[in-house]
Amino acid sequence: MRVSSTLLVAIALGLASGACAPLKSHQGYIVDADLVNSIQPGVDNRNSVAATLGHPSFASQFGQGDWYYIARDSKNYAYNSPKVDKQLTLQISFDQAGTVTAIRKSGEEQVASISPSSKTTPTLGRKRGFFEDLFGNIGTVGAAGAGGGDAGGGGRDTP
Repeated sequence: MRVSSTLLVAIALGLASGACAPLKSHQGYIVDADLVNSIQPGVDNRNSVAATLGHPSFASQFGQGDWYYIARDSKNYAYNSPKVDKQLTLQISFDQAGTVTAIRKSGEEQVASISPSSKTTPTLGRKRGFFEDLFGNIGTVGAAGAGGGDAGGGGRDTP
């Protein structure tokens, strides 16, 4: 009986340690360093870049229409939110003729980490409760100064 309880404890520890393994994921462009390094400013154009790297993750809407290729590796434990492990942002700039002028690479320093203030949107003005919202307009319809009938808006009875 001693061997089976030790075996059960070993199995339980093995399962528990396996549950703590991080979940890894990849999003976006799959980077091939040789292909990226083969793009040369002044030599390549939009067509050759598209043939070599494929379509970009997204293109700039302003200026010359820079192309961006984004690759992100992230990991998380159990039910936690994913954290960025590595990120590569490849920006390729073009001139008016469509020739590559610059290639810029950046990493996860470009990742913006935000935390919302709460589950509600802050608004200006006074705060009203549920019942005030529900019953707040009772008696105000047609009252003076509330946009009622005495505003002289030229209704049907007015000549």
